[in-house]
Amino acid sequence: MTTRIEFLGVAAFRITNSQGQVILIDPCFSDNPVCPVQVDTLERADLILVTHLALDHLGDAAAISKRFNCPVVCGPEVKVFLEQQGADPSLMRVMVWGGQYNPLGIRVRGVECHHTSFRRAPDGQYLSGQPLGFILYPDPGVRIYHSGDSAIFSDLKLIGELYKPNVGLYCACELEQEYLRPLGLIDHIGNEMNGDEGALAAMWMGVEIAVICHYLHPEGREDVTKFMNILNNRHSDEGPLVKPLALHAGEAFEYDPAARP
Repeated sequence: MTTRIEFLGVAAFRITNSQGQVILIDPCFSDNPVCPVQVDTLERADLILVTHLALDHLGDAAAISKRFNCPVVCGPEVKVFLEQQGADPSLMRVMVWGGQYNPLGIRVRGVECHHTSFRRAPDGQYLSGQPLGFILYPDPGVRIYHSGDSAIFSDLKLIGELYKPNVGLYCACELEQEYLRPLGLIDHIGNEMNGDEGALAAMWMGVEIAVICHYLHPEGREDVTKFMNILNNRHSDEGPLVKPLALHAGEAFEYDPAARP
């Protein structure tokens, strides 16, 4: 049972399970200059997960859902926004922390996220809600955590103890300034979870593989360097306790729980 996990830039991932079903998390394509796919070139999407309303996370969820007629797991404020973009409300699966859905046989759990979800909707009203992290169960024995834009908080230990994710996807890097400035973030100097905090979160949660994200390119990024160095130097005689990865957009890896020691 091999699960394929592909990084698409910023916080977007394409996860393909052993049945060939495709799950997209935070599918920011059109506002993502390094994304290797766009809505019109995407070949398949069976399920979309959206952590919160920010442009670089909500992304193209409405257009993808409309094109493939696929469900979206999200918070209630995201549902309202997507409906105003023309998405089918019957495809929305509204979730809160602790809630679970099983669309198309793909189990998804919402978990606590320390961030905000706020944006002006197409009709002019301001929307706000509870941002989400996710535990995704794409295949038997595979549990993937996506942090959303969460800051670090100590109950990540509890999430790790309860749900035992194998793979963690951590938004633990400051986006490039050339990306942030057009969004009005002029003096922004650090992501909500930085590289050393992301490494600590991965160790707290006990994941086998920790993937850092929330960037366009990993080269020369202080957060990426910290994340990789900390985890590579926390090891037993056999190797790192948590294997860190910093992928380029379009790079992927495969995870098979049966192949783990």
